[in-house]
Amino acid sequence: MTETLIWIVVALVAIGLYLSWTAGRLDRLHARIDAARAALDAQLLRRASVTQELATSGVLDPAASIVLYEAAHAARQAEEEQREVAESELSAALRAVFGEQAQVEAVREVPGGEEAAGELAQAVRRVPMARRFHNDSVRAARALRRHRKVRWFRLAGHAPSPLAFEMDDEPPTALADRPGT
Repeated sequence: MTETLIWIVVALVAIGLYLSWTAGRLDRLHARIDAARAALDAQLLRRASVTQELATSGVLDPAASIVLYEAAHAARQAEEEQREVAESELSAALRAVFGEQAQVEAVREVPGGEEAAGELAQAVRRVPMARRFHNDSVRAARALRRHRKVRWFRLAGHAPSPLAFEMDDEPPTALADRPGT
């Protein structure tokens, strides 16, 4: 009788440790999602800020400046529910203005244009990476939350299910294909 009771206690302790480890893993995944989202927000803000600076610098023609400024402003001011759409529209505006290498070269030729073009190229290349890291973290957390043990024992607590950030983040080819920057 005593030996059976000891084995039951050992089994319950092992199960408890396993569930505790799983809950800790889920908590770490949620923290990783928060960090990845902060990094994504920072990259999106940087891209919009650099775009606004370039649009107001007088380097671009007036039509391109207006298109980029309005798209960047809308992306910076968008509410959370509309953020994905606004960021996608900024990506489309960047592709429309910088779709050809000639526009990038025209920007690079003016004083200060080399730095502006380099900074914008860097910003548009970092957004897809930050979004990929965020969405990978979300995918891992969702996969763990789908397990029966997580649902049955409510290991996720009251945390809402994480959401991926879906947007058009394809950079303009003229900015994305710049070697050496």
